[in-house]
Amino acid sequence: MYSSLEQKYQRIQKELMAGVVALVGVLLIGTFWYRFVEGWSWEDAAYMTVITLATVGYGETHPLGDRGRLFTIALILMGVITIGYIVNRFTEAVIEGYFQERIRLQQVRRTMESLSGHYIICGFSRTGRQIAMEFQAEGVCFVIIDSDFESVRKAQEMGYTIYQGDATLDETLLRVGIEKAACIVAALPSDAENLYTVLSAKYLNPGIRAIARASTEEALQKLQRGGADAVISPYITGGKRMAAAALRPQVMDFVDGIISGTDRQLYMEEYLLEPGVCPVVGQTLGQAKLRVQTGALILAIRRTDGNLIGGPTADTVFMPGDVVIAMGTAEQLRALNQLLGPISSKKLRRPKKM
Repeated sequence: MYSSLEQKYQRIQKELMAGVVALVGVLLIGTFWYRFVEGWSWEDAAYMTVITLATVGYGETHPLGDRGRLFTIALILMGVITIGYIVNRFTEAVIEGYFQERIRLQQVRRTMESLSGHYIICGFSRTGRQIAMEFQAEGVCFVIIDSDFESVRKAQEMGYTIYQGDATLDETLLRVGIEKAACIVAALPSDAENLYTVLSAKYLNPGIRAIARASTEEALQKLQRGGADAVISPYITGGKRMAAAALRPQVMDFVDGIISGTDRQLYMEEYLLEPGVCPVVGQTLGQAKLRVQTGALILAIRRTDGNLIGGPTADTVFMPGDVVIAMGTAEQLRALNQLLGPISSKKLRRPKKM
């Protein structure tokens, strides 16, 4: 869905309508002239106007004087100019695929209006493209926002749903269903744009989970103060991962293999334990027997106060609001999902800052 393309097509539509209105005006002018000035009947006046504008070469319906012939010449010129304008606009619309594109835009708009619990990616640069690829591999419903026409074209070629507009504007975010979205990822090139996007998103949907990109330490802190639930600095994160890859290459290969990619055998997932819904709340890990029932491995539990319990033992008690981090195959995690219920980004509590 592209705002600039929509504006362009709306302009063509308005120009076509203006041409049609002008043609109708010329028809009325000619008809009124022959009716009231020449004194013809309505039928003869309308007939003379039509054959004059159509330039079919028929003779005069009734004899005309010099004044009438001069008007007829002017009527022919007005008709040729108006019809030529309409033909020009219509040809441009056909050549540029206006009618087909209009139908496609309407379909995309209906799709966006039906979105709920989706993810929003702001920016389709190299970072945004990688995010989109990961979301697509995970089967996540998402929409992209970008103001650059070339980026929009590339996203369209890759089959993504994209809206061309400024992600920092409330109007743009409303167009992509920010009120019903589960998460927004601000991956714009500018830290200021990412901050504005997070502020706008949190204002329009206070419960949305906001992830932002930061280029500097100062921007990272400001984005956190602005309400971002997680702030990622590519330079800091990249440096840490490169150091880890150098020091612990096998560990990094294993971690990369379970958190990204389309050909994984093992996956990691997180689950929110909701009281009154999750049956294991109040039980210990040993009593719940999640490993026996599903085969999934419980790696960690994050309490509501932000405390992280790594490698929980059989005596660890599941508390209301805990976030359980598990690892296993797709089948094992689906079985665990049926027992615990999937995480809700709107209800996920941010970890306490240490």
